[in-house]
Amino acid sequence: MQDATTASSNISLFEARPFFEKALRYGISTGIIPAEKLASFQTDGPKGMVQIARYFGTEFLQPELDKARERMVGLISLYLEDSSDGDLAQAATSLRDHSLLSRSKAGSDMLKSLLAMADSTHFGLSEGEDFHDDQIPLLGKWTQKTLTEYRSELAYRLEIKQKMDAAFWFAQSLGMPRKELKAACTEASVDCEAIIRTCLLMQAAGLSRIPTWAQFEAAVLLLRKKSTAAKASSIKLTLPKDLPVAFKALATTLLKAIVHDDIPKILDASVKPQKLFFQNLTLLGRYFWLEDGLDEITEFERTVSDQWAKLTQGHTDDSSLLTLFLTIAADATPKTLLTATGAAALLRKLRKTGLDSDAVTGFIRDAAPHESQSDYRHLWLEFLGEAQRNLLDERDTRLTEGMTALHLHCNVSVSQKTQRQK
Repeated sequence: MQDATTASSNISLFEARPFFEKALRYGISTGIIPAEKLASFQTDGPKGMVQIARYFGTEFLQPELDKARERMVGLISLYLEDSSDGDLAQAATSLRDHSLLSRSKAGSDMLKSLLAMADSTHFGLSEGEDFHDDQIPLLGKWTQKTLTEYRSELAYRLEIKQKMDAAFWFAQSLGMPRKELKAACTEASVDCEAIIRTCLLMQAAGLSRIPTWAQFEAAVLLLRKKSTAAKASSIKLTLPKDLPVAFKALATTLLKAIVHDDIPKILDASVKPQKLFFQNLTLLGRYFWLEDGLDEITEFERTVSDQWAKLTQGHTDDSSLLTLFLTIAADATPKTLLTATGAAALLRKLRKTGLDSDAVTGFIRDAAPHESQSDYRHLWLEFLGEAQRNLLDERDTRLTEGMTALHLHCNVSVSQKTQRQK
C-alpha cells in the first residue's frame, strides 16, 4: 500500500515538472542525450539566464536571475512540447541536436509572433503586426503559460487574423489597399466585419469603391428604389466569384446576417439613412464609410440652405426676417408675412405663453448661413430691445401698441377695406 502511494506521488511530481525537465530526464535515461551534451548544457544554461535577465530587466540582482531561470525553462518547454507534440523521445532528440539557447530563442520567437498578432477585430484596438518593446512585460508573463494556454490563444488570434485578412481582401476588391484601409480605420476603431458587410452591400448597389457617407447614403437610397418592402428579395447579395476559399465561410455567415437582419431595416423608406445608421443600435457600427470632411461640410451646408430657403422663401429684408423670428419665438407656424388677423392672434399668443428668444437664436445657429448669423442675432436682439415691451404689455388690451410695433418692424399685410378707409 505504501509503495502504491509512493508511486502515485512520483507520477504526480513527474507530471508537474516542466516539459523541458521531463524531456531531459528521458534523454539521459535512454541515452539519447550523451554526457558531453549534458556538460554543454551546464555552460549554456547560466549564459542564457544572464541574457534573459538582461532582456527583461537586469542581470545584477539574484531575484531577477532566479526569475530568468524559470523563464528560460518555460520557453524551452513551450517550444519542445509544441514542436514534438508531447513526444519525449522527439523532444530529447531536439535537445541533443541543438543548444539550449537556440531552444529558448525558438520558444521566445513563438510567443513574440503570438503577441504581435491582433487580439481584437477592431482595427483601432489591435496592436499591429510586429512585436514592440512595450510588450516585453507581457512576454514575461507568457513564458510561464502552458502549451494548452498558448494553443488556445493562438487559435483565438488566428480566427481574428482570418477576419482581418478577409476585410483587407474585400477592401482591395473595391480599390482600397491594405495600408490605406488601416489608416482610415485606426482612429475610428472600425470592426473588420463592418468592412466586409459594407463591401457586400456596396457591390449589391453596383458601387465599386469604399464609400464616403454621401456615397453610402446614395447607395442605400438606390437599393430602396430598386426594391419594395414586399419584395426585398429583389436585392441580390452574392459573394464575389473570386473570393478565396479561406474566406467563404465567414463571408457566407455575414451575407446571411445582412439579408436576414439588416436588409429589412435598410429598405424601410420611412426611416432616413442618417437616422438609421447613426441612431439605430442594431446597425450602429455594422457598416463603414470613409470620413470625408468636404462631403460632410457640403451635406451640412445643403441641409442648412434647404431649411433656410424653405422658411425665408428667399426673402432677406429685415421685416421678413423679423416676422419669421417672431413666429418662431411664439412657437407658431413660421411665416414671413402676417395678415392683420394673424398679427393680432400672434400678439395674444405671445402675451399668453410668452416669448422664447432662445428658440430664435437656436434657429439662427442651426439654419442660417454661417457668414450672416452674427448679423441676424444682432437684428433680433435689437428688435427685442425696441419692441418687446409693447408686444407683451397686457395693459394694451386693444392691441394698439402691439400692432403698431408689428407694423413698424415686421411684415403685416393691410386689408383692402383698410386701404379704402385710408
